[in-house]
Amino acid sequence: MAAALYMDAVIAPNRSMGGLGFKVVLGVLGGMSALISLFFFIIGAWPAPLFLGLDVVLVYFALKASFRALNRRERLRVSADTVEVIEETEGRSRTVWTSPTAFTAVDLEALGEHEMRVRLRLSGKRHSVGRALSPPEREALGQALREAIKRARRERYAG
Repeated sequence: MAAALYMDAVIAPNRSMGGLGFKVVLGVLGGMSALISLFFFIIGAWPAPLFLGLDVVLVYFALKASFRALNRRERLRVSADTVEVIEETEGRSRTVWTSPTAFTAVDLEALGEHEMRVRLRLSGKRHSVGRALSPPEREALGQALREAIKRARRERYAG
């Protein structure tokens, strides 16, 4: 029998550009680079088109790396026994934090006027969670995580 979960949250980065936007950006950038390259080639500055082409290739790889980063997920699970943080990337998952619920604390740290960090703490060890969220969302996550741990402890020590 599986243990009851008091929190099973999946945190994913916000996707601001889809596949069509990716193609449009690269198409516009490639078209503009081709026109500018043609001008430079005609006036005899033949190395300039090579660098403009290199720019397009580098933007392509940068956007591809960004899309790969968007496939990462962070899963937070709280049961009566354990608090787990699992990183999921392209079908693979690995546990990056496991601690007993009874001894795990949640710290909300304000790092400035507009920045917030949520950390799990156990015996001097710390792990930040929710980095893909905005500061107000991190604060809400921290409160929800505290509440889930509190409810899980009540179950564990109720009987």
